[in-house]
Amino acid sequence: MSTTAIVGAQWGDEGKGKVIDYLASQAEVIVRAQGGNNAGHTVVVEDTKYTFHLMPSGVLYDGTLNLIANGVVFDPEGFLKEIEKLESQGVTISHLFIDERAHLIFPYHKRIDELQEEARGEESIGTTKRGIGPCYMDKIERTGIQVGELLRPERLQKFIAKQVARKNAILEKIYETEGFDPQAIFETYQAYGEKLAPFITDTNRLLHEALDSGKKVLLEGAQGALLDIDLGTYPYVTSSHPTTGGFCTGAGIGPNQIDEVVGIVKAYTTRVGKGPFPTEEDNATGDAIRIKGNEFGTTTGRPRRCGWLDGIMLRYTARINGMTGIALMLLDVLDQFDEIKFCTGYELDGQVSTHFPASLADLDRCQPVYQTLKGWKTDITGITAFEDLPAEAKTYVKTIEDFTGVPVKLISVGPKRSQTIVREAMI
Repeated sequence: MSTTAIVGAQWGDEGKGKVIDYLASQAEVIVRAQGGNNAGHTVVVEDTKYTFHLMPSGVLYDGTLNLIANGVVFDPEGFLKEIEKLESQGVTISHLFIDERAHLIFPYHKRIDELQEEARGEESIGTTKRGIGPCYMDKIERTGIQVGELLRPERLQKFIAKQVARKNAILEKIYETEGFDPQAIFETYQAYGEKLAPFITDTNRLLHEALDSGKKVLLEGAQGALLDIDLGTYPYVTSSHPTTGGFCTGAGIGPNQIDEVVGIVKAYTTRVGKGPFPTEEDNATGDAIRIKGNEFGTTTGRPRRCGWLDGIMLRYTARINGMTGIALMLLDVLDQFDEIKFCTGYELDGQVSTHFPASLADLDRCQPVYQTLKGWKTDITGITAFEDLPAEAKTYVKTIEDFTGVPVKLISVGPKRSQTIVREAMI
């Protein structure tokens, strides 16, 4: 048995799609276990760009089993559009299954998400307005509707009628806006159910059958560890657990069944939306990173905030995920700099700390303490062996390893599959 978990080690958008695509070529089962279509991966194969939101990236490989597990919140409309787009690019969607225990996103979730965000005003948290949070709220409140109910029209109609009545009361009385027609929603989702029926099953059974037979399993992470609802920079977080533990609950496996945890790390730091960001460079340096790194959201298109790599953050996310290796992404974006900074501490109230604070208020006041390294000022996008990197680039990699205590097992120097330096196997 070989099970590898991929987790974002920062605030998401680290380049997980490329690593997942690379490892999917060696895996037999690929599993999505949390989040929804608020996430996005981009994979470049030769000159074709594929964008994934709900779909596991393994669908690009024939013969792999792709699972959308119970911890995901599932938008049927978005999923069917994603299938349509991928099929138009020549991708055959086969060997894909959706867990019947995953929860359904409905139009009222999206509308409430939008209205809640608008009502927050200056305190908005930057939600994608895809209905993710409100769907998870229903799940935790135990009033949600699971994917499996799409196969049971009578139950589905009853559940929708009850939920729409509750949501309409919220929409009309609190937000003073028009509600939804439960019959129209039922008819739409009944049609979705007819299209999705071949995909819906108990994915936990399929996953454990694969584990028992010794197949190679890749657990495909979405978002990033600092967006974890418990361990992230709350409230500027997502509504699920994009940490290693999220795979245990979101796919139904034990922690002792995960052999390798690969943290995906940008060679710098980005985040989308509001919230503390100690190493942010809101200046020409940040602009240069954004432009060369094409730092715009896969799902929303929003420009990302950019800054230097934060070692304190990485050491924290390595700890809470049990990371056994790092995949260092977009190292080529730093080709342009004479000097590169690496954060080794936070200064707060005149004291320097090497710990990531639990308090958002404290993190917001932290000033970065930097180690300054010499840049390499040369194009590395054609390099395929670690030994051939400039000495300064190798020093940068070694600095990250020494500070975090985690080996860098893969380095990406460009968006293509071929622009990858592999130092150690990960699956």
